[in-house]
Amino acid sequence: MKTPKLFVVTTALACLAGIFMGCKNDQGKSAEVDSPAQQENSAMKKDSFGTTPEGKQIGQYTLQNEQGMEVKIITYGGRITSLKVPDRQGNYEDVVLGFNSLEQYVEENPFFGAIIGRYGNRIAKGKFSLDGQEYTLARNNGENHLHGGIKGFDNGIWKVQDASNQNSLTLSYISEHLEEGYPGRLETVVTYTLNDDNSLDVEYEATTDRKTIVNLTQHSYFNLSGDFSKKILDHEVRINADRFVPVNDSLIPTGELDSVADTPFDFRKPKTLGKEINAAHEQLKIANGYDHTWVLNEQDSGMRFAASAVHPESGRRLEVFTTEPGMQLYTGNFLDGTLPLQHGDGYYEKRSGFCFETQHYPDSPNQEDFPSVVLEPGEKYSSKTSFRFSVEE
Repeated sequence: MKTPKLFVVTTALACLAGIFMGCKNDQGKSAEVDSPAQQENSAMKKDSFGTTPEGKQIGQYTLQNEQGMEVKIITYGGRITSLKVPDRQGNYEDVVLGFNSLEQYVEENPFFGAIIGRYGNRIAKGKFSLDGQEYTLARNNGENHLHGGIKGFDNGIWKVQDASNQNSLTLSYISEHLEEGYPGRLETVVTYTLNDDNSLDVEYEATTDRKTIVNLTQHSYFNLSGDFSKKILDHEVRINADRFVPVNDSLIPTGELDSVADTPFDFRKPKTLGKEINAAHEQLKIANGYDHTWVLNEQDSGMRFAASAVHPESGRRLEVFTTEPGMQLYTGNFLDGTLPLQHGDGYYEKRSGFCFETQHYPDSPNQEDFPSVVLEPGEKYSSKTSFRFSVEE
């Protein structure tokens, strides 16, 4: 059965021209330097987060709301490095996995907190075709392409477009034609907004000068306990999906969309992540746990509920709303105890964080019956996800 096409809005490419006029580096990509007007008008707290090996300065911006919630974002990869929310006792703790230094983000890592592009998730054998022309992408996940390649958006230096108030940050990045093998010069804008109801909105827009593919997402790892030495298996999760996307041995979709009924993939009613994660199910064996896309319900209704997670002990609750057709639940199966904790002593162990990655389905460019990820010149890619935090008494 055909599923909905990628949501695009026809527009003139010139609508973003003003946004992308400004500092560029020698390769034409967005530079990290703010204009004097942006620096002068910024009401947001800004700190230095270090210097890349190429000598580029990276800034860290702190979003705050009236409730006391706080989010820190760096211009390297547009990454969320810290997100502090209250528990039922009113104690604010960080609930996303991260690092203390830029050097750790520059080194190979599991995409902590990053904006992912041009294509979130996997593309089989790093190849796809548009109008009969084959494009070859970097293979950085075995024989497949993953999360934009060797130098995806997670490693790009994002330009600050707007930091004029303390609760919203707009970043932009220009991906040149054939960067990591993708066709078209893609201009991307991502806006983080921290609202006073303790929701964090992430809005994505992109335009291209030639036909291409786009699938953007946010790759924060959550642990609502606030203690990253603990595993997330006690989190109670609900996913608004009747079907999921099964994968083969290399985590590429088989092309089927299977029912979650009578499987460990049925989260239509809340259950703990640990309840069936070790069940004798072939899909769990392949991925070493949950690392799959769920086919979200009500795909024609725009922004709607996708998933929730609750940590019973702390009372922290996360709800996700999105315009996207799918969501990847990843349970940190490949964290291996080698990366140091951001807070305290110790290391990030297997399943010490989970991801709710709202997105289109994996390998969509090669799957005719999946929602389209094609973006044409004159169209605008538009997507929104909201992470809403609250407390259960």
